[in-house]
Amino acid sequence: MTLQIVLLPGLLCDDAVWSHQLPALSAFGECVVPDYALRDSIGAMADHVLASVDAGRLLVAGHSMGGRVALEVVRRAPERVAGLALLDTGYQARATGDAGEHERAQRFGLLELAREQGMRAMGEQWSPGMVHPDRLDSDIYRSILDMIERSTPEKFEAQINALLNRPDATGLLGEIRCPTMLVCGREDRWSPLARHEEMQTLVHGSRLIAIEHSGHMSTMERPENVNEALIEWAKWSINKEETTHG
Repeated sequence: MTLQIVLLPGLLCDDAVWSHQLPALSAFGECVVPDYALRDSIGAMADHVLASVDAGRLLVAGHSMGGRVALEVVRRAPERVAGLALLDTGYQARATGDAGEHERAQRFGLLELAREQGMRAMGEQWSPGMVHPDRLDSDIYRSILDMIERSTPEKFEAQINALLNRPDATGLLGEIRCPTMLVCGREDRWSPLARHEEMQTLVHGSRLIAIEHSGHMSTMERPENVNEALIEWAKWSINKEETTHG
């Protein structure tokens, strides 16, 4: 059995963030990496994903902001999702009060920097926390900066607004019944492992794999380890699909 596999990138990411996973997962079905264009809400991104893929059952994986989009795909069309993988992501809405305003100010400060000095200059300030400290002078880190530079301030603004107004998925997690794999870099400082441990307690039957010696950009930092986790997930999902639907 083959299913269409949807790989959802995070903030200012494109298909490069999945470049190592695409060949590994293509054995299980056609892989699609949607582009959110200038959509400025997580819900609109999820609607676009569902409109841009074939009818039928899906394996949906999301990294970072893409994980939040993946959860909204499940909220909108649970009957379509045969398997869910959430990588280095989160599930809660923006905090209220001072913490939420601090996040807003930080994000719009980076947007102003992008407008004034360009996307790469913004990335050089923003992205050191994305990777394990050992990779700050690596080709992987430079490829992340290249990816950020390929984007635009307009897209950055749209995605900032999407994240600031992100829906809370706490209640949704308890309703998920498809095979769900949680993957997180052990040294992820943006979406920490503890948050994924919380998600594991909320999603019935889910599995959690920590990627050693990796920060937030696990798909690029430790691609072979992430591939192992996602291949396990794909096999698990397809096996359940065959058992349940014949």
